[in-house]
Amino acid sequence: MKQTDLRASTVATAVRPATPRQREVRAARNGGEPTLEFTERVPYDAYVHASTLHRLQQPLSTDPGEMSFLMVSQIMELYFGLTCYELREVQRCLRADRVWEALAPLRRAALHLEGLNAAWKGLRWMTPADFNRFRNLLGEGSGFQSAMYRHLEFLLGLRDPALVRPFRRQTEVYADLQATLAAPSVWDDVLALLARHGHELPADLLARDVADEHEPHPAVEAAWVAVYADAGPENHLRLLGEALTEVAEQFGDWRHHHLKAVQRTMGAKVGSGGSAGLAWLQRSMARVVFPELWSARTSM
Repeated sequence: MKQTDLRASTVATAVRPATPRQREVRAARNGGEPTLEFTERVPYDAYVHASTLHRLQQPLSTDPGEMSFLMVSQIMELYFGLTCYELREVQRCLRADRVWEALAPLRRAALHLEGLNAAWKGLRWMTPADFNRFRNLLGEGSGFQSAMYRHLEFLLGLRDPALVRPFRRQTEVYADLQATLAAPSVWDDVLALLARHGHELPADLLARDVADEHEPHPAVEAAWVAVYADAGPENHLRLLGEALTEVAEQFGDWRHHHLKAVQRTMGAKVGSGGSAGLAWLQRSMARVVFPELWSARTSM
């Protein structure tokens, strides 16, 4: 049995699935009080692995503020992974022409990004003096090196093959990133969908190397203008456009919050990972997610 299958089997045993009737019987037996005795591991911990999660914080200093920095970073990593999960579900739906079904995971992705944005509030207390108390201990460690964030960017169509290089010695991580880079982004799948629905997009655009970042194209912009011209309730492509816009906007907000957090805690100092810090972030924000969804609005 594979290790993942074994873990799933262990969790299923500890969690003890129950029917509505079994829950009613249990509540009656407990007199309305929660169950306090279990023959095995507490089911909640077996499912959520909370005890494991709370052992993953290993600060490098005794400064109490570092725990906020470390845990907020870990929370963001979880949100990166969750958003990637939803976007891959979106891709499966789009490739099967199930546009209506793609809306739910897209809306969930936008809400996860909203939660990701809220995580920045946990660091708004941090001044340069607060950060400097433990920053040197981080060495070259930087959020720039988040592999899951790279997956998220690649899925959203922001593609730079050079950004995979830091992970070359982490073979499994590197292979996963290369696979995401070599596969179509959400936007590539959207363009293919538009073409299948009768919108005239150039063949060379649809057949380009998806590892390269998409360049805005007037034909894509024209397709979205045509999509939005039909405001009827059965126009699922228009609903798709709005759901995609919400994801792009929430992701843009996250990048803006990141920039402001760097300004708040570091000013224009060089970044820990070797970049120019603030200046590098400002340049990266010029790359727009789903660009023609925004530019098409000028012609609507």
